[in-house]
Amino acid sequence: MTRIAKKDDSSEVRRITWVGLGWNAVLSVGKFFAGYFGGSQALVADAIHSASDFTTDIAIIVGSRFWNSPPDSRHPYGHRRFETLISVGIGLAVCAVGVGLGYSAIVALKDGSQSKPEWIAAVMAFISIVVKEVLFRYTRAKGRAIRSEAVEANAWHHRSDAYSSIPVLIAVLFGILFPRLWFADSVGTIIVALFILHSGYEIAWPGIHRVADEGASDEVIEKLKAVALGCPEVISIHGFRTRYVGSDLHVDLHIVVSADMSLWAAHDLSEKVERMLIDAGENVVDALVHVDPYDPKKV
Repeated sequence: MTRIAKKDDSSEVRRITWVGLGWNAVLSVGKFFAGYFGGSQALVADAIHSASDFTTDIAIIVGSRFWNSPPDSRHPYGHRRFETLISVGIGLAVCAVGVGLGYSAIVALKDGSQSKPEWIAAVMAFISIVVKEVLFRYTRAKGRAIRSEAVEANAWHHRSDAYSSIPVLIAVLFGILFPRLWFADSVGTIIVALFILHSGYEIAWPGIHRVADEGASDEVIEKLKAVALGCPEVISIHGFRTRYVGSDLHVDLHIVVSADMSLWAAHDLSEKVERMLIDAGENVVDALVHVDPYDPKKV
C-alpha cells in the first residue's frame, strides 16, 4: 500500500476564512447603521444575517485544525471527514437562513408591515451584494485550488448572502420610488429564500453522500482504470473500488499479471501502479493494489 502525505492546508484555509469573517464584520456593522438611520427594517435584519455568518466561519477556522491532523491508531484513514461534516453543517445553516427569510417575509405580508427607507439603505444593500459576490468568487477559486470542500461550501454561503441582499435592495428602491408597493419586499424575499434553500441543498447533499462512503464518479473511475491498465505488465483488473474520506480519494483494486512473474517483480509492479494512480491528478492519496496470477481457466 502506498499513501501520499496530505499537504497541511489548514493555514491557507484559515487565512481565506479570516478574510471572509473580516468582511462579514464590516458588512454587518455597516448594514445595521445604514438600516437604522436609513429607516429600513429589512436592511437591519440583513445585518443580523451577516453577523450570523460568523458561526460557519469560526467552524471552518477551528475545524481545519482537526481535519489536517495526521492518521493515528484510532483514525487510520486520517480526519478528513471532519471537513465533510463541516460542509454539511454549512449547507444546513444556509437552508436555515432560507427558511428564516421566507418565514419572516410571510409574516410581513400577513401583518402588512411598512417602512419608509432612504437612499443610504439602498447604497449599503448594493455594496453588500457586490462585496459578497467578490468574496464568493475569491473563496471558491481558493477552495478549488487547495481542494477543500469546506472552503467551497463557505464560498456558496457567501453567494447565498448576496442573494439575500437582493430583495432588500429591491424593497428599499421600491419603498423610495413607489411607497404604495409595500409588499414588494416580502414577495422578493420569498423568491430569493427559495434560491437560498436550493444553494443549501447543493452544499449539503454531496457531503451527506460522502459521509455514506460515496465513491468517485464514473468518469474518474474510468480514468483511473485506464491508468492502471497503462502498465504493459497488467493483463486485466477487477475488484476496483473507490471511496472519499473528506476530499481525499482512496482506491483499491486487483491487477492480474503473468503467473511466471517473480514475487519481487510483482511487488515492484504493484507499487508502480499505486504511484501512477496517486499521480493521476484526481486527489488519490491512498492506493492498495492486490496482485493476482493469470489463470487461463478463469478467463
